[in-house]
Amino acid sequence: MGYQLKMRVWRGDQSGGDLGDYTVEVSEGEVVLDAIHRLQATQVGDLAVRWNCKAGKCGSCSAEINGRPRLLCMTRLSDYDPSETITVTPMRTFPVIRDLVTDVSFNYEKAKELPSFAPPPRDADGKRRMAQIDVERGQEFRKCIECFLCQNTCHVVRDHDENKPAFAGPRFFLRYAELDMHPLDTHDRRELAQGAAGLGMCNITKCCTEVCPEGIKITDNAIIPMKERVVDKRYDPLVWLGNKIGLRNKDYDGRD
Repeated sequence: MGYQLKMRVWRGDQSGGDLGDYTVEVSEGEVVLDAIHRLQATQVGDLAVRWNCKAGKCGSCSAEINGRPRLLCMTRLSDYDPSETITVTPMRTFPVIRDLVTDVSFNYEKAKELPSFAPPPRDADGKRRMAQIDVERGQEFRKCIECFLCQNTCHVVRDHDENKPAFAGPRFFLRYAELDMHPLDTHDRRELAQGAAGLGMCNITKCCTEVCPEGIKITDNAIIPMKERVVDKRYDPLVWLGNKIGLRNKDYDGRD
């Protein structure tokens, strides 16, 4: 059964913009992205919105719905009362290109700063081996679809644009943790995470975990363990002794 949905959608570009009021017909079982597409097709053909798979796996259609960072394709209209006005705005943390499309290149620049996986030489039989428990530990981290909702909601950069040069954000703390926990990786990224990536600026409010569409426990399973690893390297006497005798005492580019 269809009904008339009241929407407020942000229209504008880098120079500014405002919310426009619209009423669009929607049907039972649809998501917010369906309403946006129908709005495009019937009223505002020049409305800009980024999307791709419409299945919650590409991370393209990130926006803010009634002030909450969400995927447009995974937000059901049935979650809202039919009489409620749904407000759709672009992600606030990133510069607007046009309408609901934002420039997320900040995240790609941060990805370039992170040293890639560096395994040791293969075993004599040409293979590499690791325990199953280590395989399973990293599976959660690899569920990330890079929607950047966690980056958008993190108040360190959401409310303080000046922090961006010194702060990588939760998506990349997740990657730092994944690589640091990998038993076959030879780089030590702990100092890099604490220094250039700004791990210490995170005060673990768990807002990133709350908005993750994949349900990844970013704070509990990545950020906090990574903070603990940084502290261990600096203050744990056994780790200090190991570093003194040359155990994992190399920086990220492999130099002593």
